Amino acid sequence: MESQSQTQTSQPETPKRSPFTGIFHKLKSNLVFRSKLAEVNGAMGDLGTYIPIVLALTLAKDLDLGTTLIFTGIYNAVTGAVYGVPMPVQPMKSIAAVAISSTADEFGIPEIMAAGICTGGILFVLGISGLMQFVFNIIPLSVVRGIQLSQGLSFAMSAVKYIRKEQNFSKSKSVGDRPWLGLDGLVLALACVLFIVLVNGDGEQEEEEEEEERNGSRRRRRWVSIRKVISNVPSALLIFLLGVVLSFIRKPSIVHDIKFGPSKIKLVRMDKEAWKNGFLKGTIPQLPLSVLNSVVAVCKLSYDLFPEKKFSATSVSMTVGLMNMVGCWFGAMPTCHGAGGLAGQYKFGGRSGGCVALLGLAKLVLGLVLGGSLVGIMDKFPVGVLGALLLFAGIELAMAARDMNTKGDAFVMLVCTAVSLGSNAAIGFVAGIVLYVVLWMRNYGRVKPTDLPVQVDQHP
Repeated sequence: MESQSQTQTSQPETPKRSPFTGIFHKLKSNLVFRSKLAEVNGAMGDLGTYIPIVLALTLAKDLDLGTTLIFTGIYNAVTGAVYGVPMPVQPMKSIAAVAISSTADEFGIPEIMAAGICTGGILFVLGISGLMQFVFNIIPLSVVRGIQLSQGLSFAMSAVKYIRKEQNFSKSKSVGDRPWLGLDGLVLALACVLFIVLVNGDGEQEEEEEEEERNGSRRRRRWVSIRKVISNVPSALLIFLLGVVLSFIRKPSIVHDIKFGPSKIKLVRMDKEAWKNGFLKGTIPQLPLSVLNSVVAVCKLSYDLFPEKKFSATSVSMTVGLMNMVGCWFGAMPTCHGAGGLAGQYKFGGRSGGCVALLGLAKLVLGLVLGGSLVGIMDKFPVGVLGALLLFAGIELAMAARDMNTKGDAFVMLVCTAVSLGSNAAIGFVAGIVLYVVLWMRNYGRVKPTDLPVQVDQHP
C-alpha cells in the first residue's frame, strides 16, 4: 500500500493551462497567413466596392475620410482576428444611396451617422437575443442563394457600368461613354479584366493541376508548372498599384495637396430631427439588406468556403452592431460585413483572418499618416480599374448559387433573384419565402418517384 501511495504521489501534476493561452493560440491561428503573397493579393479584392462608395460620400457629403480609414482599419483587424476568415468591412449601401441622392439639408452627416447607430443597435439586439440565429436557421437555402445571386449580379452589372461609362461618384451617375484610349480608357480596363482571367482563371484549377502534375506527360507537367507560376502572380495587388501610379500621372499636383497627420476626431452632433430622418430614410431600407447580406448570406458563404471555421450568426450580427454603435458617433462611415466582399477576397487569394487584418493595418496607417488628403488620390484613381476588380467579386459571389441542383430550388432562387434585381433585396426575400411556402404546401404528401414500389412485369 505504501509503495502504491508513493507512486501516486511521485507522479507530476499536469500544469493548468491559462484561459488566455487558448485565446492566444486561437488568435494566432486565425491571423497566420496560408500563403503570404496570395493573402496580400486577396486583401485587394474588396476595394472595388469600398473605394467608390467611400469616395462618393466624401465628395458629396464631406465624410471624414481619415476617421473612416482609422475605424474601418480597426474593424478589419478585430474581425480578422476573431473569425479567422477574410471577413470584409464594407459601407452600408442603402444608407449611402439615400445620402448621395439627397441634399445635405435633407440627409447629411448627422442623419447618416444616426442611421448607422440605429441599424447597428437593432442588429446588436437581434444578435444578443438569439433572434438572428433563429432567423438564420429557418431561412431556406434557395432563398439565401437567390439573395446572393442577385447581389453578385448587381455588383457585376455595376462593374460593367464602371468599365463602359465615365462616373460622377459625387452624384452617383454615369456621365458619358468611356474613351477607348487614355489613362482611364476602355482598353486599360479590358486589359485588367483579361489579366485577371489569365492569372486567376475560374478559381478551381488547383486540384486538377496537381493531378496532371503527378500523372501527366513531361510536356504537360511543364505546362502545369508554367500555369502555377502565373497563378502565383498577385493580380489584384498589381492592378491596385497600377491604379495608384496612374492617379499621380493623371494629376501630378496631388503631391502638393498631401498633408501629413490624422484628421481631428470629434463627436458628431445629432439633434432630434437627425435621429428621426436617419431612422426613417436610412435605417428602415438598410435593415433588411444588413440582415440578409451582412449576416445570413455572409455566414452561409463562409460555411461553404471555410467549413472548418465555426461561428454563429449571433456573433456576426453583434460585431456589425458594435462597429456602428461605436464608430458612427465619431463620424466614421456606417459599415457592415458583406458576402460580395468575402467572395472577392476569396477569389484573389484570401484564406485567413490575416488577409483583412493586413488590409486593416494599411487603412489605419494611411488614416493616421495622410488622413483626409487621400481624397485627391482616390478621386483620380481609374474607375475602369475598380470595375475590373468589382466584376470578379460579383461573379464569385453569384457562383455560390451553382449548388441548386433540383428544379424546385432553382425556381425559388431565380424568382427571388429576379424580384430582388427588379425592386430590392427585402421584397425579393419576401417573394422567395412566400414562393417556398406555397410550393411546400402544394407538394406536401406527394410521393416521390424514389418512394414508389417497384412494379415487376409478370408477363414478359
